[in-house]
Amino acid sequence: MTETPAESDFEPPRAPETPRFPDEPAPSDVVRAAYALAESAADAAGVRVRDADPRDLDAVVGLFERTWGQGRSPDRAMLQAMDHAGNTVLIATESGPGVTSAAVGATLGFLGWEGGLHLHSHMNAVAPWRRSGGVGHALKLFQRAVSLDHGVTEVRWTFDPLIRRNAHVNLVKLGAEVTAFHPDFYGRLDDAITGTDRSDRFEVRWRLDSPRVLRALARGKQPTWTGEDTFALADDFESLRADDPAWAAERRTASRQAFREAFSAGLRPELTSENDYIFTADSADRDDSADRS
Repeated sequence: MTETPAESDFEPPRAPETPRFPDEPAPSDVVRAAYALAESAADAAGVRVRDADPRDLDAVVGLFERTWGQGRSPDRAMLQAMDHAGNTVLIATESGPGVTSAAVGATLGFLGWEGGLHLHSHMNAVAPWRRSGGVGHALKLFQRAVSLDHGVTEVRWTFDPLIRRNAHVNLVKLGAEVTAFHPDFYGRLDDAITGTDRSDRFEVRWRLDSPRVLRALARGKQPTWTGEDTFALADDFESLRADDPAWAAERRTASRQAFREAFSAGLRPELTSENDYIFTADSADRDDSADRS
């Protein structure tokens, strides 16, 4: 599975209110700031984001299946076990005067330790009528705050590299960086998003308190990445894939060659100002403003 194109009454910043053992340190300024940023994003989206409880799990399953198709969500028992064990099973509900608390977004992440302790963010779903409205962003920021609160400073996930809006959200808006290319990562999915297309994925690393991420979350100016090779992305690959599968298959094949050559040369994909890929050897934390000082 992969994170969707997504784009919380939110509980107040929870770091100060979370029950702690007597010898557990108080939340740091970084953690407090992360919860405050998540709360602000949720307010802007008109939602409340919080940890799911057992009463929410049917709604979480429903959101995942609405996004990927019937039977494509972990079942309720699995979500219950993961939630009970402390993984991030998060839910976003409508907020505001006179509105019901209907679930409009959900996120699932679990701990991993391959290559270092991290949270693997596996699924991020938003109801169709609330996409592109900031719900997915609010969920990600709450996930970041919870991770930092528990001493986890890195989140990873995968996404289809040909979906332009996901690339923009991941690399520019959130400040994640591509670390690997995985052809056919999940095998043939036949789900509501990918269909019969190949499940090629970029893996990204979100270093939660890095200069790159802090700049992105502050909406700072993105660097002008240096590099000679680029790869153009379609404005709406998903619609074009549905309308012309043969064309989509050709673009998939071309992208595989471009990505393999770039990674073999030690280059990393970033986005140009036109939201096309440029392959660069620049530091992921490059900051053009420092060059002008």
